[in-house]
This record gives sequence, structure tokens and C-alpha cells, in this order.
Amino acid sequence: MDQSSKRFFGPWIIASCFVTFGLSTGFPYYNIAFFFDYFRDGHEWTQVLVTTGAPIAVLLTIWIGPVIVPKVSPRLLILIGTFLTFLSFQWFGRLSGNEYEYYAAWCLYMTGYFLSGPIPHQIIISNWYKRRRGMAMGITYVGVAVIGALCNRLAPFLTSGARDRSQAPEWLQSLFENFTANTGTYTDSLQLLSFLMVAVWPIAIFVIRDRPEDKGQLADGDASGAVAEAPEAADSGGETRVMSFRELSGHRAFWLLLVGSAASIGSIAAVNFLMKFVYEEQGFTDQLARDQVWADASFTYLMSSILGRLMAGWLADKLPRKYVMLVTYAVVALAIPLLFLVTPEQPGMVYVFAIVFGFAMGADYMLIPLMAADLFGLRTLGKAMSAILPSDTITQFWTPRLIASLAGRLAGYSQALWAVFGLAALGAVAIGLLPRNRKP
Repeated sequence: MDQSSKRFFGPWIIASCFVTFGLSTGFPYYNIAFFFDYFRDGHEWTQVLVTTGAPIAVLLTIWIGPVIVPKVSPRLLILIGTFLTFLSFQWFGRLSGNEYEYYAAWCLYMTGYFLSGPIPHQIIISNWYKRRRGMAMGITYVGVAVIGALCNRLAPFLTSGARDRSQAPEWLQSLFENFTANTGTYTDSLQLLSFLMVAVWPIAIFVIRDRPEDKGQLADGDASGAVAEAPEAADSGGETRVMSFRELSGHRAFWLLLVGSAASIGSIAAVNFLMKFVYEEQGFTDQLARDQVWADASFTYLMSSILGRLMAGWLADKLPRKYVMLVTYAVVALAIPLLFLVTPEQPGMVYVFAIVFGFAMGADYMLIPLMAADLFGLRTLGKAMSAILPSDTITQFWTPRLIASLAGRLAGYSQALWAVFGLAALGAVAIGLLPRNRKP
């Protein structure tokens, strides 16, 4: 059977990456912050210490992106990275209370994130799709939101079930007894949640392929190499070779994209990671009430992010991506002050904040690789993202730590979050200064 008669395998790649990206990235990233106040209270740590584990881990593992990722099969990276994430959640659930052990567990998690997170999935989708890359990437990123949101409900349920085993379903009681330390605390929930990574492995092994050539096909399901190569030339501005890091660093656009994406992602991460502490300061002092408002906010903004991702993906295929990205980054900044309005007296405001914030957040992450491909070419995308993602990750995990420290020095998060607003505004300005890439 020749290539032209085969059914295009691309939709299966999107569906597979939808699941593996959601489990490898959406589940751990959008749920680990649920346990921050439990870490603080369970080990008698400070908020600053709890938020220090991730940034220390970033500094110790940041070399993985540029050194290892470009040299290894994306599919293999997903397998290795999710196994390390599995081990890290098991470790988080068995901490002795030593802060250095906590930092070590974060190093394991961060290594798994670098290996199995955005980069390998972005490369796989970019290899399989060119003309429809924006929509394909948008659908893939929906998996992060859907699976992350479902786990936003699962983590509180498992934690509350650990408090009272008699009210938990029989199958859940059996899992607690067989696969956890059986302590009856949030630690059991962490250990159980780690087994979600198991679902990634058969998909990565038997379904996902790094590039269409591995299935004897061409990108977008085209029937000839000439048709398939044209979109890449359009996307890459005529670039036919891989640019070096020295060449990349010589482009003003590279630094603007790096600063803009890092600033916006840092502000989003500060909200994600510190939201429980902010709610506690604003009156949600009861643990169950705080768990519930966090779950409502997280679930809502992740579901709202689905619309943001799909709309941004559609617009990115129709309009200059710079302007789509600029509007998105501006909305991120405008959404942050809405968090101040969420109080026990007006709990409904959590949905207003979450819908606006989630819409912008959903578009934010997925536009970065699309813009990088436009500016530097598809062949250089892996190398560009292996440099941009570590810088994004530094601000992604250091910003919550710095804001937590700032809140301790000021009058709490009511003042410290204005620094987050300023950081988000900086990201919008940087994107506004990018060269106007033409309509793809």
C-alpha cells in the first residue's frame, strides 16, 4: 500500500498527545499546589519554605532542556519523564519532614517535567502538522486542561476520603490499603495520584510516533514531498537549517519572546501556586472551605482555558500570531486584580475570576511554540524551545517563591499580588515589541 492510500495517522497522534500531555503535565502541575498548605501544616514549615522546593529544583535541573532534550526521541522522553514524575509523587507522600529531602523530591519532579512536559509534545505535533499546526496544538493543550481539571476534583476527594475511610467507596478503601502507607492523611492521596502516570506508558509505546515518516506518511497527510515542504518554508521564513544557540541569541526577537513569555508565565504561576494561601488570607480559614474554593477556582479556570486554547489556536491560523499573543498577555494582567474579590462574603466571584483568568491562561502557553516556529523556523523549534522553556520555568517556579517572601515583608498578598500584575504587564509589553510576523 503506497503512502497516498493510507489513512492519515495525525488524528491519532493528537488524541494520544491529548492524554499523555494531560497526565504528564496537567495533572501534576495543576494539582501539586493543592497540597502546599498540607505540607506547611503537616511538617510545620513556612509558606516560603514550601514554595522554595520548586525554584531550587529548577536551578539544579535546568541543564536538562538544552543538553538532553534535542538529542533524544520525544517519545522516549515522555516515557522516562512520566516514570520520574511517578517516583516524585510517591516521595512527596512519604516525606520525613526534612526540608532537604523535600528539595530532592522536587528535583525528581522537575526532571520529569522537563523530559515529558511541553517540549516533546510540541515537537511531535509540529512534526505531524504544518498548515493546521495551530489548531492541532490547541487541541493537544486542551488535554492539559481537561485532565488537570478532573484531578482538581480527584485530589480533594481522595484527601477527604483519607480522613474518614468508612465513607469512602470500597474500591477506594482497597487502593488505600494496598498501595499507600495507610496513614489516613493527604500523603495517601499523593501516593495514589502517582499511579495516573501508568496510563501514559502504553500510549507512548504503542501509539505515538515522533514524526509522520515513522508511519510512512507526510505532515498533514499530504501525498507528496513537494506539497508537504511548502508550509514549512512559509513557517520558517525560508530557513532550511537548524540555527545555533549563538545565532538565536543574536536575534532581538528571541530575547523579546523569552522575556515576554517568562514574565507572563511567572505571573500565572504565582496565582496557581499561591491561590490557597491568598484565599486563607481573604477569610477561608477552615481547611474544608479552603479546599473547596481552591477546587472550584482551579476546575473552572482550567475548563475556561479550553475555550482560550481552541480560540487562540483557531485565531493563530487566521491572524498574525503576534497580535493574538499580545491580547492574551494583556488579559492575563487584567485578570489578576479579580482575585482580590473572592471572599467568603461573595464566593460567587471565584467563578468570575476563574473564567477570565483561565481563558487567557489557556491561550498563553500554547502560543509560545507557534510564535517560536514563525520567528525561527520549524527546524530550529526544538532548540529554541529548549532555551525558552528553561527560562520560562525559572520564572514559573521562582515567582511564587519571591511573591510569598514579599507577602511576608509587606501587609500580605493584598499588596504582593500587585507585583504579579506588574510582571504580567511587562510580558504584554515585550510581546508588543516583537516584529510583526505575517499571516501564516
